[in-house]
Amino acid sequence: MPSDVCVVIPAYNASSTIGNIVIGALKHVSKVIVADDGSTDNTAVAASGAGAEIVIIDRNRGKGNALTVLFQKTVDEGYDAVISMDADEQHDPEEIPKFLAAHIMHPDDIISGSRMGEKEKIPRARYNSMCIARYYISLAANQFIEDTQCGFRLYPLSIIKKIRLKTERFVTETELLMKAGDMGADIRFVSIKTIYNENGTHFKPVKDIVAITAYVISYIYVKWLIEGITSNNSNTYLTQNHLRDLIGKNKTVDIFFQIFTVFTALPATVFFLLEYQFLGLFIPNNFASIRERGCGFSKITLSTQTLPVLFIVAGIEKIMNVTGSKVNILDGFIKRFFSNSWKDTE
Repeated sequence: MPSDVCVVIPAYNASSTIGNIVIGALKHVSKVIVADDGSTDNTAVAASGAGAEIVIIDRNRGKGNALTVLFQKTVDEGYDAVISMDADEQHDPEEIPKFLAAHIMHPDDIISGSRMGEKEKIPRARYNSMCIARYYISLAANQFIEDTQCGFRLYPLSIIKKIRLKTERFVTETELLMKAGDMGADIRFVSIKTIYNENGTHFKPVKDIVAITAYVISYIYVKWLIEGITSNNSNTYLTQNHLRDLIGKNKTVDIFFQIFTVFTALPATVFFLLEYQFLGLFIPNNFASIRERGCGFSKITLSTQTLPVLFIVAGIEKIMNVTGSKVNILDGFIKRFFSNSWKDTE
């Protein structure tokens, strides 16, 4: 049983499930730390009774803040890596050995769980949104990430210590992947079970998807602004004062920047394509992350320009299904335009 890896669990009103997770995790690691994120039930009591160490957060501040608190605590206690799990029993503790084995082979890499091998168990709308999300998050992280929305992950704390986390709630896990990949870290995956249960989730589909989308767009915007005018600069998240982090220091400025980037994303992608094609004549290997991976910018631009069409297709399909005409147009559309870019070249 490794002594340099522990399990961390952000928990909010999870008294009915947290005990089983802690007991299961302690079969494979020597320590589990639970952050009680302002729960109004007996989450802390249940977790402590099962053998976990408890960190109390005075009021509910969201998963991102809880993870940040847990990361800092484990850094202070001298751990080398942490495995993050959710508190709602959608992650099976019996799969922890998969992460530990991968960590032994690749101690410097992030290991992420992937549910994509059991596509049939994922609600269709959720699966489609995951495919679109991973398309852009993978671009930001300079590598294809099979499942970008899974919270079951192993993080080397050497990576965590280099990242300045600026986001909240469920955006933080996406921020981690993009920044880690953009500073040169490798992100690997292990296949895990796809579990959807009746325990509920604190993920708010509209609010949280919008927040994740806005941050991803704003991050890529800055990354490509930097890459477009520099040579051989695929890893832009290397400086202590990264432009995206500087913008994130002021919440009001950050909100307006995200709104701006969302509403200008379509023309901006065309602008970046022109930079890619013409500035590349004068700036050797600009947009290095795109050129190195062989996923040409023309395809990225085309995919982005089809996003409005995607929403129209989704609306048409929904109307037809409601009227009794069962159709499935959306899946093929997403597969065509938002597949693994690293398999294709211009």
